Amino acid sequence: MRTKLDPQAPLHFGSSHLKVTQRYYHKYAAINRILLDVPEILSAFHQDAAVPLERAARKRRAIFTSDQLLRAILVMEVEQLPYRATTLRIDDSEFLRRFVGIHQGPVMDYSTLAKVYKSIRSETWKTINEKLGAYAHQRHLIQGDCLRVDTTVYESNVHHPTDSSLLWDGYRVLARWLSELRQLDPEAVGEGRLQTRRVKNLSLQIALQSRRTQARRRQIERPYRRLVAQVCGILAWSHQARGRVEKRRMQGIYDPWTQSLVSALVARMRHFEVLVARVVDQAERRVFRGEAVPNVEKILSLFEPHTELLIRGKAGKPVEFGHMVLLHQVEHKFISDYQVFARRPSDESLVDDLLREHKRLFGHFPQCFTADKGFYSSMDKLRDLDTRIPHVSIAKKGMRTAEEKAREHDPIFKILQRFRAGIEGSISFLKRCFKLGRCLYRSFKTYCSSVGSHVFAHNLVVLTRQI
Repeated sequence: MRTKLDPQAPLHFGSSHLKVTQRYYHKYAAINRILLDVPEILSAFHQDAAVPLERAARKRRAIFTSDQLLRAILVMEVEQLPYRATTLRIDDSEFLRRFVGIHQGPVMDYSTLAKVYKSIRSETWKTINEKLGAYAHQRHLIQGDCLRVDTTVYESNVHHPTDSSLLWDGYRVLARWLSELRQLDPEAVGEGRLQTRRVKNLSLQIALQSRRTQARRRQIERPYRRLVAQVCGILAWSHQARGRVEKRRMQGIYDPWTQSLVSALVARMRHFEVLVARVVDQAERRVFRGEAVPNVEKILSLFEPHTELLIRGKAGKPVEFGHMVLLHQVEHKFISDYQVFARRPSDESLVDDLLREHKRLFGHFPQCFTADKGFYSSMDKLRDLDTRIPHVSIAKKGMRTAEEKAREHDPIFKILQRFRAGIEGSISFLKRCFKLGRCLYRSFKTYCSSVGSHVFAHNLVVLTRQI
């Protein structure tokens, strides 16, 4: 079992004559005060932090409490560090040791920190952020009178997807697992030869020829056929080898250690074979039959298959790979709510739901609501919003009538548009200082959880400026 909290004497944060050090101490002292004032945050975290121990069926008491692990994760978020560097920073800093609550003795291993971080569900981070928002509202640090919203893309950790690169990814991974399986059971895999160097050269050849003129691009069909044939060959080989291994495993010819290794490899191969088959299908449709494969049917990464292609038309980055995140921000740059979408919806379809969520959190609709042109649907919709919200500032797309021009030239409308632009700075702050630029975690589940942890750390830092 894991202890939730080990009460100790009040923390005394250090003092310094340097202003930058004083601000650093004040930030963590304020975070410590918030965590003590809102014990519901630790309670929600503690329910998920005990999951790794339950999965491992451990009977003894855990060394580190949930409170220590939560604080260590906050250090990782605020300091923008990976797992290993976080444990080193805490171990080497007497000040951070006091903040985390490990005054003497060893600091938790980075693998422990990683397991606990991965075990915290996205719903739990959502609850934690709601508890923090309720605390800020109760202390009158935020009121929820002004609401601005915007969307951004949280990128997945994928390379730019092309058919040739995805085919090469499929071949090399299946080849690696077949090689590992051959070491465990050579008879089941057989004596076939893995041609990773030849397949890699084919992929590079296609990539080089694709950069040339349209006339020369027609020549890539021939190496594409050879590349697809190689991938189809190893896909069939993997399927046959996996079938033999599963049959021999059912017969019980493996010792327990080999049995566990073989089971893990077979599960990976079964999952990966489905994805590689889809990549082969989309390459044949696009290259050989000239079809335009819809984005919703494409596999953009074999390692992050949940990734979505987003065309936003931004200068320098017209296409992004990841998922769309909607941010709700109120006064003092506090992010009151957020949503992660597996598939991108239209912005205008989100207005009613986000206003309903705002009313649930604060008990009332905002007095001022502003968003960019993407959230505009029609003038009838704006008139409907005006019946519930005194001031709505959403610019219209396209041509405007005289009435619409007069509306957008209203001084309050312009002030709210300037207020709306402030969320762009917050998005930049999240990307630069809280890792919301690119997700380095695996699976869509942890992807959503990481958004919650980044937003929670951002809100804590924002509140420390007012305490």
